[in-house]
Amino acid sequence: MLMCIVDVSLEARNEPAMISRAGSRWGLVLIALSLAGCGKEARTLTADLPQTPPHGRDDPRIPKYQNNAYQIAQGGRYFGWYGCGDCHAAGASGVLDLGDGRWRHGSSFDQVYRVIAHGHPGELAHYGDRIPTEQLWQVTAYVRNLPQVPTDKRRRQDHDAQGEPTGGTWSGAKR
Repeated sequence: MLMCIVDVSLEARNEPAMISRAGSRWGLVLIALSLAGCGKEARTLTADLPQTPPHGRDDPRIPKYQNNAYQIAQGGRYFGWYGCGDCHAAGASGVLDLGDGRWRHGSSFDQVYRVIAHGHPGELAHYGDRIPTEQLWQVTAYVRNLPQVPTDKRRRQDHDAQGEPTGGTWSGAKR
């Protein structure tokens, strides 16, 4: 919102309102500060959305998801929608606890993505043929962020998400 200072005395005399230069400078400063605060929530609406899995741990697309609060939050929504929280909820024990940061099949972005997309026999179903690629990227960013989220905050997030659709035994249509 651009804020300007209007000279009311001129308006009262039916003369055109004059915008103060100082007011317009402050308005520009406020706009610049507002836009600068949006960096960690940047949203991609162009054609550069991922269509393929990560190409190793140095894939240049990874920071656009891993360091972006919006992408991580969307991943949290999909985590619930696809029923991941049924097994991996806050307080899960052993290998089901994704918040402890100890993953048996690797913790880099591409490794976590691969486990979610392709699974491991007898452990995790593969979701790569059911969940769209970009959503897999978002879920991966969310899962990798879980060790940084305190348990009480995660429980609060889980509670807040109770109104969202969830898939307890979600099997979804294949893409």
